[in-house]
Amino acid sequence: MKKLPIGIQTFSELVDPLENYVYVDKTAVLHTLVSEGKYYFLSRPRRFGKSVMLSTLYELFSGNHELFTGLHIEDKWDWNKKYPVIRISFGSGDFSTEARFDDAIFDNLKSNMRRLELDCDDAQNKPNSCFRELIETACRQHGQKVVILIDEYDKPILDHITYKETARRNRDKLKGFYSTMKDLDEHIKFVMITGVSKFARMNLFSGLNNLMDISINAKYGTICGYTHHEVENVFAEHLLGVDVAKLKEWYNGYNYFGEPVYNPFDILLFLSNDKEFRPYWWSTGNPSFLIDLLSEQRRYLPDLENYIADDIILDTFDVDHIDLVALLWQTGYLTFAGKQQSIDGIEYRMKVPNREIQISLNNLFVQYLTDLTHDLRHRKKGLYLALCQADMTNMQDNITALFASIPYQNYANKIIQDYEGYYASVMYAYLASLGLQLIAEDTTNKGRVDMTVILPDKVYVIEFKVDKPGMALEQIKEKGYHGKYIADNQEIYIVGINFDSAEKNITEFEWEKGK
Repeated sequence: MKKLPIGIQTFSELVDPLENYVYVDKTAVLHTLVSEGKYYFLSRPRRFGKSVMLSTLYELFSGNHELFTGLHIEDKWDWNKKYPVIRISFGSGDFSTEARFDDAIFDNLKSNMRRLELDCDDAQNKPNSCFRELIETACRQHGQKVVILIDEYDKPILDHITYKETARRNRDKLKGFYSTMKDLDEHIKFVMITGVSKFARMNLFSGLNNLMDISINAKYGTICGYTHHEVENVFAEHLLGVDVAKLKEWYNGYNYFGEPVYNPFDILLFLSNDKEFRPYWWSTGNPSFLIDLLSEQRRYLPDLENYIADDIILDTFDVDHIDLVALLWQTGYLTFAGKQQSIDGIEYRMKVPNREIQISLNNLFVQYLTDLTHDLRHRKKGLYLALCQADMTNMQDNITALFASIPYQNYANKIIQDYEGYYASVMYAYLASLGLQLIAEDTTNKGRVDMTVILPDKVYVIEFKVDKPGMALEQIKEKGYHGKYIADNQEIYIVGINFDSAEKNITEFEWEKGK
């Protein structure tokens, strides 16, 4: 059985027959990439395979034919041409001061000089001057145009995103560094820049106005990540005994308008950990910055699911303006559900990609909204059983106990928009953290109901009100919100919940079985 390439980011090691690693061939899409353009930018979440992609491009342009034996691109590439490749990665280094940042850049440049057997007269001068000289000298001495591959281009900014002054300084330094390439087109064969975030082009890449952003280009939607077909075929011997439908539900769903993809890290860790369904990718990050941003922007959580964004929102990420939705998308906590043409451009409908993110992200939100941590798992289990068994009394008791345990100061400090927004956000995050199928603002032909919870054999149609007793359940019945589910042969329960802003809890929990 082939080995799982956990932590392996070097293409030459991945395809080494002696190492015997599982390898997913991405050279077909890479061939399209290098054949159709010259300057590229790609944004993908962490641990999504960006470094492996750049390593593959390095070996390709270096002309190392033997590494591509049997791969799609083998008979489609001119192996007689070998290009000098400049590889720059900001994955490591200290960027806290200007001097240390300069040292990190020089370390990258000197590494390339040694590998390409070049000298730079400005090696102890300015990074931008040295970068320029490196490009020009490499082109001249090797007799071929230069290939430039930049990994984690944004890390010097993201590492200090909560320290605005440092982040701005690093952004401006990177802007000048990247703009070095602008006037050297005659020396450059190909450029690929990758990172997690998609900073506003005008603030970081203004000098590279020919840079093509392929982050949501359908042609390159599967350039990183594994498609379901790739998982089923390449990892077939590892998947014995695995519920493939459940695997897809847990980890698939990242959509860049090609075929949906898995984060490779999830698949590799799942297969190497006794095939247990856990939040492997989520556990490697620290999303506390999301809570800080949520506190600043005070979003109504149900709105994040099915949120409608446009190119302006997705392209306005910068040090001084970080939109929560743009950040959630770029970091992998939201993805695209679809897109459509609007009057003034393209609109994108957002969604949570899979069950791993749904559970983990909403657990984080519940803890933020309620300050509950120690018995949250026990409470969730009780509510889940109540829903499965249609035990409405237990369901009411569980929700009432949840709100009763919220510290008083949370109501003053963490209201997202108003009382209704706060209560509904707590309920949404609480139910979503169970991993159930939820539809917020569920649209019917009579209007929108606040929330629908869908189980295999049951549907709960729920309406929330604040300080309006007797109105929630009545509105469901009057509007017939549950009618769309009657033909599905499932038990339907309609539930009206009224929150009292003075009592800070549920004062009314009415329900009926839908007809």
